[in-house]
Parts: sequence; structure tokens; C-alpha cells
Amino acid sequence: MGDRSSIEWTQATWNPTTGCDRVSSGCDNCYAMTLAKRLKAMGQPRYQKDGDPRTSGPGFGVTCHPDALKLPSTWRRPRLVFVNSMSDLFHAQVPADFVRQVFDVMTATPQHTYQILTKRSRRLRRMAPSLPWPPNVWVGVSVEDGEALYRVDDLRTVPAAVRFLSCEPLLGPLDNLSVEGIGWVIAGGESGPNARPMEPTWAIGVRDRCTEAGVPFFFKQWGGRTPKSGGRELDGQTWDEMPEATPVLV
Repeated sequence: MGDRSSIEWTQATWNPTTGCDRVSSGCDNCYAMTLAKRLKAMGQPRYQKDGDPRTSGPGFGVTCHPDALKLPSTWRRPRLVFVNSMSDLFHAQVPADFVRQVFDVMTATPQHTYQILTKRSRRLRRMAPSLPWPPNVWVGVSVEDGEALYRVDDLRTVPAAVRFLSCEPLLGPLDNLSVEGIGWVIAGGESGPNARPMEPTWAIGVRDRCTEAGVPFFFKQWGGRTPKSGGRELDGQTWDEMPEATPVLV
């Protein structure tokens, strides 16, 4: 974690928890799981706990890091922060009390804008009424194909300032996607040596749904062997739309 990120739609990453488990097809080529294995081999202390070999991997066991809670308060310059790029805050093995501590930190540091992304939409929905939702906290769900659309319905119940979707890796058409109540949509293809191809019509369909509804749309990448393999243009242009009042990405 640190105050720089190569992810196009954020500025920094903050990992108060690390580790996760596969829950759907979008997890099959998880970059974080691969990176955790490498970090464990390098002796990185935060990645020494192994996960269940059936659903996780070396160095990717779910672990809470209370010492990481102080990090955002050390950043003087306001920034856009992706929470848990190496985990899922709403994983069942993250205690509810620790989730609340993370929210307390975000509430106490209003100079930053936080982006939380989860595939555990049911737990998010259950916990949302007991959590503070300051205006600097955005929350999103991953929607990789039609089987994940239920997550969008769960998300709509959450009183976050911005509710967003990450349709990445986009593995199928989202013909029944509704963006009602959604404030931002990211889409992109998978990257890595085993990347599954994304059909142009899938990305265009998501883009068209957003433009019709006036929802900001961000096209991250076509994907391929590397994230930059296919470039970032969709229909001849780059789509970098963000919600209003977003900190300037530099």
C-alpha cells in the first residue's frame, strides 16, 4: 500500500486488510492472489498467512492490520484512495468491529476520498445500516457478467455518497444491467497471461447504458497479456469520466 497507484481511476491504495478467496468467475485470474504469492516469497510480513488452497493461495489468507489504520492520517495532500486493493473489506473473515474501525478512520480524514470495492454485496447490504456513511466514502461492487447483477441490487440499498460498478474483468454481456441509483461505472478487459478476451459489444453496451442515463463512464483497458496491451480507446476515444467533485487525478 502507498500513496501512489498505477490504477487509472485512483491515486493511492490502502490495505487495512489483505487476503481473500475466490467467489465467482471474476476471481479466476486474480492479480492480487498472484502478487501475494510473490510477496510471501520475498518475506513481506503482511503476506505470510496462507489461504485455503481450494479458494485462495500462499500469502493470501485474510489478515487484518490494525497498524495500517493510521496511514491515511499521515498523508497531508488530499487524495483518492482505493481501499483494499489486496483484499475485500466485506469478506466474512473480517470482523464487523474492524470494518467499523476502517469506517471511523475514513470519517476522521475527510480530506481524502475513499473507494471501496467488494464482491460480497450481501454482507455490505446487511452491515450498511450500522456503518457511518460520510460524503467522502464511495462504495462499489464488481459485476463481471450477468450472474453478478444481483450485486447491483444490493448496492442500491447502501446510502453511500457515490455508488459505483466495476465491470472488470468484463466476461460477458450485461444486457439486463440497470444503472438506476448508480453514480459511476468502470469497465475493462482482463489482463495477464491467461486473460480471457472481452467482446467489443459487451463494453459498448455498458457504455451506451451509461450515456443514456447520464452516468459517468470510465473505460480502463481492453486488456491482454499486459494491462496496456490493447490500449484504452473505445469507439475511437478515451473515456475518463468521473463523478462530480472528484479530486483531480495527477
